[in-house]
Amino acid sequence: MAQPRKHAYTTAPQDPNPAAETTFAERARTMLSLSQVGVISTHSVHCEGFPFGSTMPYALDAIGRPLFLISAMAMHTKNLREDPRASLFVTDPTAAFDPLGAGRLTLVGSAEPVPEEDLDEARALYLSRHENASYYVDFADFSFWRLNPSELYYVGGFGVMGWIQADDFQHAVADPLAEAAAGILQHMNDDHAAAMLDIAYAEKEIVASEAKMTAVDRLGFHLRLKTPERVQSVRIGFPHEVRSYDECRQALVAMVKQARSDKESRNDG
Repeated sequence: MAQPRKHAYTTAPQDPNPAAETTFAERARTMLSLSQVGVISTHSVHCEGFPFGSTMPYALDAIGRPLFLISAMAMHTKNLREDPRASLFVTDPTAAFDPLGAGRLTLVGSAEPVPEEDLDEARALYLSRHENASYYVDFADFSFWRLNPSELYYVGGFGVMGWIQADDFQHAVADPLAEAAAGILQHMNDDHAAAMLDIAYAEKEIVASEAKMTAVDRLGFHLRLKTPERVQSVRIGFPHEVRSYDECRQALVAMVKQARSDKESRNDG
């Protein structure tokens, strides 16, 4: 079932303050934009009826279609010429090593050679992500192909999964914090653990002994909290949408100030 284009919300009944989340389509587009290599599965010509998996570097065009530079000698190219149906599997390159808890995405669709009128753009986009391809991009047996997704299946971790329709994916854009997210997480986890504990109590009424920020996007962030009873993950929304590192920093500073002001008021009371 396709995800709606409006924001989805957390539904945990114990959550006193549900936070807006980005759509699966936006998360999928973000993951694809951050990664550069996936696994393409084609219908094997040699072993009829069986899927054939290959490592596949890719770039993205303006509407999110993966672009491939492939050799006529490659087995996956031979397979695609016989049957254009294929899938591309991509994992979240920013996730910690937890294969079942990390995000991943499968695009299902039909592959085709890039039309002549789109070749210059495809070449520029591909080389911007894979500079080493400049050594063989002009070889006669290499050509550009693209995958036209008909549907996508997104898994964001345990219990977070669903189908995405191609139209929703094409209208989605990568999260504006995607490139800065790793730096934000490192900074918060290295230097502001106490601040995150204060935010956790102010926003979720959770008294925790440890807090770690595990993800951040334009609408909010996830904290992994350790309490005497268990380790849990919570979603906390920003007061307003943020679209840059500086805006994110300002929002977090304001949230910490408010949380500590509320804490002082409770203590005075």
